[in-house]
Amino acid sequence: MEAIIKKSEIEGKIIAPPSKSYTHRALICAALAKGKSRIISPLISDDTEATISVLRKLGIEIKMNEDSIEVEGGSLREPKEDLFCGESGTTMRLMTAICSLVNGKCKLTGGPSLSQRPIKPLIEGLKQLGINCSCNGQFPPVLVNGELNDGVVEIPGNISSQFISGLLLVAPLAKQDVTIKLTTELESKSYVLMTIETQKKFGIEVEVSEDLRLFHVKNQDYKPISIKVEGDWSSAAFLLTAGAMAGEVKVEGLNTKSLQADREIMRILEEMSAIIKTENDLIVVKKSELSSIEVDVSGHPDLFPILCVLTTTAKNKSIISGIKRLKIKESDRVKAMKEGLIDMGVKIIERNENISIESSIPKGAMIDPKNDHRIAMAFAILGLVAEGETVIKDTECVSKSFPDFWDVMKKINAKVKMNE
Repeated sequence: MEAIIKKSEIEGKIIAPPSKSYTHRALICAALAKGKSRIISPLISDDTEATISVLRKLGIEIKMNEDSIEVEGGSLREPKEDLFCGESGTTMRLMTAICSLVNGKCKLTGGPSLSQRPIKPLIEGLKQLGINCSCNGQFPPVLVNGELNDGVVEIPGNISSQFISGLLLVAPLAKQDVTIKLTTELESKSYVLMTIETQKKFGIEVEVSEDLRLFHVKNQDYKPISIKVEGDWSSAAFLLTAGAMAGEVKVEGLNTKSLQADREIMRILEEMSAIIKTENDLIVVKKSELSSIEVDVSGHPDLFPILCVLTTTAKNKSIISGIKRLKIKESDRVKAMKEGLIDMGVKIIERNENISIESSIPKGAMIDPKNDHRIAMAFAILGLVAEGETVIKDTECVSKSFPDFWDVMKKINAKVKMNE
């Protein structure tokens, strides 16, 4: 399926889709709690469905309702088949840790892209807790077989915050206390804080040092609860940017005090002189004359694709740094964005771990998103201000995080035509 996008003057009001990150965490905590939990307003997407599928294969009863998910948790069993995680890095990494609680053998596999994303540091961390586990060099598939013990884990914090989140999720169910020491500074801190916040709602206390490099978790039990999933800043960032570039967008259902890393889009838009109005959980962004910016995305890497787009029409030259880990996402996002922007006539230069983007007049082009949801959505937004037609291939990839994206684009009056 292809999407053909023409220059548009957009306008509309949208409810932000639910948070993917919080949905994953709520599902897992509910699975570890003995009893029935209810997750209200969850995100149903390829990634969260991968987590649901793996949990079901581990014996967790999950009932899907129209606006909620009921999870009967507390008892994990050895799976009868491989645990396929699709292309969800969150599922693979968090569920690898969860499998250390299973009395039996687990094999976790993934799709082509996920099979090239590193997981060895988590494997090494689990081994320090007595788990018999292995992976294929640095990558999946993963084999887990062992009983979680207490102890001290030393693990780097600058490869993936999901490694630390996985360890934190299982630590309360170890035989005794678990201490996690980071050998480097933690990047993407917000995601670890989101894990701890979700655990707290399920009755788990985590002791954390001020610099987020030392975590101590005592033996505790998860408690079943009802929990509502807040709006997703990662997905909303595309809509808010569309407003700043191509018209006016109103987005409802976002927590302006959220721990989500991608809430940073608001500060960035403000720094770029975007016209923004906030009323409770309603955010209005209007087409603006944007200023250039220098921004480090190491703490919020998922914003990189849409920030590349946002800076194309800003005055002068913008610089985006902290891009090292973006080469091991669903695609090599630096390469994918660079290639697409050049095809659309944008002046972009990559130097070391920075890219610079100069003010440009984008033109339509054929874009291959490399099966990466955030690449596809980013170029769709750029297509709203590009001369001529922008064609996005493989549009189905947005179902990884924002299944309704193309319908939402039409709802805000974007000129989008879908072709088989």
